[in-house]
Amino acid sequence: MASVVKSLQGQKFEPAAANDAEGVYRPSEGEPFMNPRQLAYFKAKLLKWKDDILLEAQETLNQLQIDSLREADLTDRASSETDWSIELRTRDRQRKLIAKIDAALRRIEEGEYGYCEVTGEPISLARLEARPIATMTVEAQERHERNEKVSRDD
Repeated sequence: MASVVKSLQGQKFEPAAANDAEGVYRPSEGEPFMNPRQLAYFKAKLLKWKDDILLEAQETLNQLQIDSLREADLTDRASSETDWSIELRTRDRQRKLIAKIDAALRRIEEGEYGYCEVTGEPISLARLEARPIATMTVEAQERHERNEKVSRDD
């Protein structure tokens, strides 16, 4: 996989037919899989996603410092505490998501991005577009989830 990526580096790729009218690049099935342009596209997508999450987290922290439970009424305070608890759980899930984004960025650097960790087959571009942190093809993911369910039921 990494050798395919290295052999394609330096080559120029014209915008594919799947690109939109404004000329904004979108990976398409009509070009070599995980060529440098696709890798750059997914890297930029992952970095933007990570930046957006970090910005949201900073905004939450700033708001928490400003609002730090000023309500005198116990009911209002309890409501605020519940709201902040939900917000902080969301931020914790996003912290875990950042770890998955970082892992995907490492896979790009190592030439393993876009390939199923179970089968080694390419993950569809549509799946990567929808979930750029995907590590398995849809079929492998479904098998994994079925096996997980069976082992939980035992």
